[in-house]
Amino acid sequence: MNFYETGFLIAPNLSDEESEAFIQQMADVIAARNGKLVRTEKWGKRRLAYRLKKHNEASYVFLHYEAQPDAAQELGRRLRQSEAVLRYLTVRKEEGPNVRSKRKARNLAKREEARAAAAKAAAESAPAPEPESAPEGEESHE
Repeated sequence: MNFYETGFLIAPNLSDEESEAFIQQMADVIAARNGKLVRTEKWGKRRLAYRLKKHNEASYVFLHYEAQPDAAQELGRRLRQSEAVLRYLTVRKEEGPNVRSKRKARNLAKREEARAAAAKAAAESAPAPEPESAPEGEESHE
């Protein structure tokens, strides 16, 4: 199974109930194809950068799910046929850690290397400790 994110813009002339019903229909398409809906993000109505199908604003919705490729294709087909959807985009996501956590791990590794190098340099530059000698006239009992 692959991880997908599908974002779509719903026309603002739909009521809140109609929008919720439409989102639920799209979630049911994923479930019908043995997919698992991980998360639904509803950003609400936002102003568009430019007019789409004579609309200046739209409701943004993002579905994050795990499914086979046929589920993503079916969801795209349904979104394309719907007149309520102004635009949509489906992206297949990487399974591993995201870019931010990769960058954070890389920076942490660099800091650890720098600390180790500084500790090594400090140890090499420090004078070697002198062995303790017994005071004159006494024997050491080692």
